[in-house]
Amino acid sequence: MEKRELICIGCPLGCMLTVEIEEKTILSVSGNTCVRGDRYARKEVTNPTRIVTSTLRVNGGDRPVVPVKTREDIPKEKIFECMEALQGVCVKAPVKTGDVLIENIAGTGVDIIATKDVAAA
Repeated sequence: MEKRELICIGCPLGCMLTVEIEEKTILSVSGNTCVRGDRYARKEVTNPTRIVTSTLRVNGGDRPVVPVKTREDIPKEKIFECMEALQGVCVKAPVKTGDVLIENIAGTGVDIIATKDVAAA
């Protein structure tokens, strides 16, 4: 049996979690003080994912960059590919919060969206 120690990022408490695994089957999760900890541990051990945040340059905007993020989690192993795909991308102002700026980033099926408005200059 394998034991993995994690720090939960599901809420601000940051519980110390212990996950017991046997042949890719999760036997137990302990140390969590809420249901989010159990969910996080099971997902982190079997299929880790992350939200990616960054900025993109803006052409003709009242700001030089717009903050962006993936609309949903992407597989952890796709993070670097996602960041490479964002390099050198420049969007045209105006940009509204929630606008899809890049579809299907790195073949993940997840879009990159703006998280702030940028008005035209």
